[in-house]
Amino acid sequence: MAADSDKQGPGTRLVTAGRRKEWTGPVVNPPVWRASTHLYASEAERKAGGAPNEDGRFYYGRRGGPTQWALSDALTAIEPGAFGTVLYPSGVAAIVGALLAVLRPGDVVLVTDNAYEPTRLAALGLLRNMGIEARFFDPLDTTGFPGEFCDRTRAVMLEVPGSLTMEMCDIPALAAIAREHGAVSILDNTWASSLGFPALQRGCDISVMSLTKHVGGHSDLMMGSASAGEKYYRRLRQTAQALGHVVSPDDASLALRGLRTMGVRLEKSTASAVAIAQWLGARPEVAHVLCPMLPGSPDHALWQRDFTGGCGLFSFVLKGSDEAARAQFIDALELFGIGYSWGGFESLVIPFDPSSIRTATPWPPNEWDTGDRLGVRLSIGLEDPEDLIRDLEQGFAAMEQT
Repeated sequence: MAADSDKQGPGTRLVTAGRRKEWTGPVVNPPVWRASTHLYASEAERKAGGAPNEDGRFYYGRRGGPTQWALSDALTAIEPGAFGTVLYPSGVAAIVGALLAVLRPGDVVLVTDNAYEPTRLAALGLLRNMGIEARFFDPLDTTGFPGEFCDRTRAVMLEVPGSLTMEMCDIPALAAIAREHGAVSILDNTWASSLGFPALQRGCDISVMSLTKHVGGHSDLMMGSASAGEKYYRRLRQTAQALGHVVSPDDASLALRGLRTMGVRLEKSTASAVAIAQWLGARPEVAHVLCPMLPGSPDHALWQRDFTGGCGLFSFVLKGSDEAARAQFIDALELFGIGYSWGGFESLVIPFDPSSIRTATPWPPNEWDTGDRLGVRLSIGLEDPEDLIRDLEQGFAAMEQT
């Protein structure tokens, strides 16, 4: 990157980052370097190449090559305050890799109660089996958060907004409290990405993303990343190497391609999501719209304060508790695929009811628990929002026929 890259805007960085001449040569994009074995011209060169464990030095395929290095370099460039970025074969691998990098048997990790379910399962399964205790906390209770710490607490796992239910917590405040108690703060920042929420600048120690989502953007790869300052980056890297984590150069190339257009895709999907959320808010079948980007939302002021962007993912709650009607609504949709991922070019829908996986906080929240608990999560893609609204109208019409 250019010497004055720290002055470049995020859109420029998305285009220029990771395109070092030694990796691209005379072409625009880094070639796909497929290699398990790296060869040396001499024994002296082999000895010199292995010692500095850093990107840009050939050693062995598990440490990557120019294609993976270019992606890591680009992700670091768009995460203000990052020293480096480690790549993982999935978003869950990135979350677990970050936790394992900072936790040891006997430690306690505090996990936000509205975390992504695989995060919760890892905390209650893999970490527990390793002698690490997970305690879940209410992320909206900033005042009570200091009371969650004990002398064994070493890390805090955060997510914003909350998975499925989209609560917006005060990440800078929670990260500051964690640091005061000597704990590492890890944020799953997949929803807004570093473009919409510069996690390290806001006080977090490690920023994790599922690159499967916005960075890939085309529903054709699985990958994750963790970015950090120098201290935690080195721990992330060493742990990932000990676990044998590596991503394929072909997938890294796809992620680089997706990264270049991520900004414009996020702008489009965010604008469409807000328009659709506003429309849903006026529908008689909808009890609540869960979207912090929506003006009038209880979390909108906090989102405006801390975020510069969002994405197409939000939820809503149907009135009543007729699961058959919800299924009829979803089945009638034609432009929304039924699938668990999000962040791609296509729109998706899934039903949800998180009441069974909350232990520190109730669902629905007590302040609006009127018996309405049938959630629907939408991932808004790049289709015209008017077409998506017509599709949702079709779903509501079908629901009324049950």
